[in-house]
Amino acid sequence: MSQKLAFIGFGVVGQGLAEILIKKKEDLQKRYDFDFEVVAISDMKLGSVYCPDGLDMEKIMDMVDEGVSLSKYPGCDTGWEPMKTIEETNADTIIEVTFTDMETGGPALDHVKAALKKGKNVVSTNKGPVAQKIKALQKTAEENDAYYKFEGTVLSGTPAINLALMTLAGCEIKKVKGIVNGTTNYILTKMEEGMGYEEALQKAQDLGYAEADPTGDVEGIDAQGKTLILANTLMNADLELEDIQRQGITRLTLDDIEEAKEEGYRWKLIAQAEKKDSRVEGKVSPEKIPSDHPLAGVMGPTNAITYTTDHLGEVTIIGPGAGKEETGYALLVDLLSIYG
Repeated sequence: MSQKLAFIGFGVVGQGLAEILIKKKEDLQKRYDFDFEVVAISDMKLGSVYCPDGLDMEKIMDMVDEGVSLSKYPGCDTGWEPMKTIEETNADTIIEVTFTDMETGGPALDHVKAALKKGKNVVSTNKGPVAQKIKALQKTAEENDAYYKFEGTVLSGTPAINLALMTLAGCEIKKVKGIVNGTTNYILTKMEEGMGYEEALQKAQDLGYAEADPTGDVEGIDAQGKTLILANTLMNADLELEDIQRQGITRLTLDDIEEAKEEGYRWKLIAQAEKKDSRVEGKVSPEKIPSDHPLAGVMGPTNAITYTTDHLGEVTIIGPGAGKEETGYALLVDLLSIYG
């Protein structure tokens, strides 16, 4: 049976998944028996379209490339808002890839809730809902016989969550410690090469690693949300965002970087959650890492997490933490985990 998919949001990440689905449609059917049709797209800027029998995704991508509104797609319903798309289309799974508001979870939180209450699966890279209401959303999914998958919320396509929940099943994760923000890691790498903070930040912006307003990255807000997700989903914590102590990298100087290097250390912005007695404590802060630790060798925009477990000791996973194709791949993995 063909699975019917609907995109809520169709920016860089959604288009990344769409390109993979177009390219690998036959391979996915052959290898995983995963047959699908995209029946709806609703995007604030690009417009919206719904066709119960499926959209021609190559035509959709051509329209996006040419700057033509999706509401001009011929022969189908157009102009549907996200909630109507979620509740009234025949989609089995909602791909929720709108923007993230870490403090409220909206608007994605409402989208996820609505889909799960309708018994529709959700795959998403949106950090807000997971950070704010993961346990409530998982309960709603269970009550309505639906799946809620969010691998891409922490390390993009690098399988940080699946590794911990599936491959490390049976292990107790006592501590999570990692580099979960590629922008700050790139800046610190460039500072170690001798660039000043402002110059390194500008370079990161020029390459697309940092936003025009880099506050979410350099002040540790992005890493704070990811720490909360890791603590609550992998360590059964029940923390709020404000429970995660946070300090960014803006106070670090070239002198700090050089002094650490001379001591055999390297500065990294570290996200950490650790079990202490009956509670879990989390924090994000710059930390001097010994040069022989696996995290010390992670340079540029690359991300990494070390899990401290009871049976295997330390297990480290390293890979890309952002990118159009990489994050699109995270959504594909979640789809295959449901249907493949």
